[in-house]
Amino acid sequence: MNRMSRLSGPTQPPAEPQLPAVARRRRAARSGPFGVLDIGSSKIVCIIARVEGDGEPRVLGFGWHRSRGVKAGSITDLEEAERAIRAAVAQAEEQAQIRLTEVVVNLSCGQPESRIQQVNWHLGGRAVTEADLRAVLHEARRRNTAPDAVEPREMVHAFPLGFSVDSTNGVEDPRGMICENIGAWVHMVDAGSAALRNLGAGLGRCELDAQELVSAPYAAGLATLVEDEKQLGATVIDMGGGTTSLAVFHEGQMVHAAHIPVGGIRVTSAIAQALSTPMVDAETIKTKFGSVQEAPQDEKEWLHVQQMGEDADQIVRVPRAMVVRIIRPRLEETFELVRARLEAAGVTADMGRRVVLCGGASQLVGVRELAAQVLDRQVRLARPHQVRGLPEIASGPAFATACGMLAWANGEGRPLFDLAPGADRAPGFYHRLIHWLRDRVA
Repeated sequence: MNRMSRLSGPTQPPAEPQLPAVARRRRAARSGPFGVLDIGSSKIVCIIARVEGDGEPRVLGFGWHRSRGVKAGSITDLEEAERAIRAAVAQAEEQAQIRLTEVVVNLSCGQPESRIQQVNWHLGGRAVTEADLRAVLHEARRRNTAPDAVEPREMVHAFPLGFSVDSTNGVEDPRGMICENIGAWVHMVDAGSAALRNLGAGLGRCELDAQELVSAPYAAGLATLVEDEKQLGATVIDMGGGTTSLAVFHEGQMVHAAHIPVGGIRVTSAIAQALSTPMVDAETIKTKFGSVQEAPQDEKEWLHVQQMGEDADQIVRVPRAMVVRIIRPRLEETFELVRARLEAAGVTADMGRRVVLCGGASQLVGVRELAAQVLDRQVRLARPHQVRGLPEIASGPAFATACGMLAWANGEGRPLFDLAPGADRAPGFYHRLIHWLRDRVA
């Protein structure tokens, strides 16, 4: 495969990018290679894999590139984002000797929001059909409009959390059961339409279609949680570069998700500003010497800091303790925001007192202890479950979302059955997106 064909870009106007329907039938094991694309504020990761005979994926190609044109998970500069996406995808394609046309993409853009809708449906003493379940989901989708929304939003996930059949609760699959009324609790995740359009436009410029979208913190949970944590209750906190996202799991389901537009880049900026050093040097200082726990020797350990805009020999010395005092308040505030989100969502202790940290910013010394103190919960640091063929560089906490997307693409964590709306549904966002982009190209 000619790698430069991916990097050089299309000579014709980009084809209309295809974004996926919200829900699909649970797939059987994939028969060929597939790709996942994690578009983050600090890095863009592409992984190409294939499912082996035992049903587990094996990585064929891996690529990553420093992110450009992306802030807080959303594309802000199409040209810069295109270059970064192309570079990551080309690297993975070259290793795998496969050219991708579609990818599974993470959902971090558009300020995703999470809410649960309860729907009651009268059947009149007959058996529940799949058409009834589609109607229930359609009603949940119709109601899923935030009263204070200032821009159009589109639903990306609709997870059925459980059903009730008359007075019987806890029914997982009610099809075929006879009842007067059926109730459903549906967890909805939606995002701003404009941000999704920009995501589609960015992928289209790279000659890629989004096969599916998957919530970034949900993917991180698939990659890091053990089964008991999913059942007994745990909150995954993915501390990324531009956002801190969280997903709450209980009884095997994701029951809440949230995105907070602060991340590790904010800490880097604070160091750069306080020490008057370039962002690149501030990132190095954070990575090598960053901590949230001050030790006695930190006052005696001196760091040499390059000054912004000065010659290379313009170096100042600062104690390491000063760096700790810059970092700790920012991360403390981040966990306070997480705690506020959990309290506002009604996430109580019975949903689990366990917190699992992942993401690049979680690797700073003392983060685990700080999170336990602020959140008043048990905290552990997580690494993604092992994936065959994945290079060591991509096996750390910063790559949890990408690894979880592999699991999702292979069928893990999907709804048990298809709840896609029937043909009577009005044309949705993804259908409208095609016409909108076609008009723009024309």
